[in-house]
Amino acid sequence: MAVQFENEVLVPVGDVTLDGELQIPPNAVGLVLFAHGSGSSRLSPRNQFVARVLHDAGLGTLLFDLLSREEEVIDSFTRHLRFDIPLLADRLLAATNWIQTVDAARGLRIGYFGASTGGGAALVAAAKAGERIGAVVSRGGRPDLASAWLAKVKSPTLLLVGELDNVVIGLNREAMAHISAVTEMRLIPDATHLFEEPGALETVAHDAAEWFGRYLPISPS
Repeated sequence: MAVQFENEVLVPVGDVTLDGELQIPPNAVGLVLFAHGSGSSRLSPRNQFVARVLHDAGLGTLLFDLLSREEEVIDSFTRHLRFDIPLLADRLLAATNWIQTVDAARGLRIGYFGASTGGGAALVAAAKAGERIGAVVSRGGRPDLASAWLAKVKSPTLLLVGELDNVVIGLNREAMAHISAVTEMRLIPDATHLFEEPGALETVAHDAAEWFGRYLPISPS
């Protein structure tokens, strides 16, 4: 599907401004904000691929860096900001507040797609935002990093984990017991943590598109 609105954007979050890419197809049925994993960025090939599949499903996307350029330089040495889940969740919340003021996105229900540590940040942000967030999808996520907030998550949540990613399977299975919203965990066949195996990322993308397509439209199908 062609993208009707496409723009490089600057996302204001408190005292910093973050680089982002906003893309919205014609007649979009929702808008998904991406929270990338540790050490990654809005340019993550995996998230860029998922975003293209979401566009084909009629969903807009906002991919943005969770850290400013200056913070990324610092984090390349200290590696502590990428694991600061409260900070990353607050950045995601600030981006949510901002995108709801953008004319091109006005009226679209919001979803979160989190990867790895970004999955933990997405769940914390969803818990804080409440019913404003229509759905959450976590790819190889770390919901254990959001343990104190899981019971407050009200958004339907899909946990996608590689079938061979044994440690993360356990973390997600345990988290499911604490999430109060509709929750489902799906194991991606023959996939490891980075979903590099043939067809694995395609399955992730289509499962995510289906989940968001079910829960984000104003009148869910």
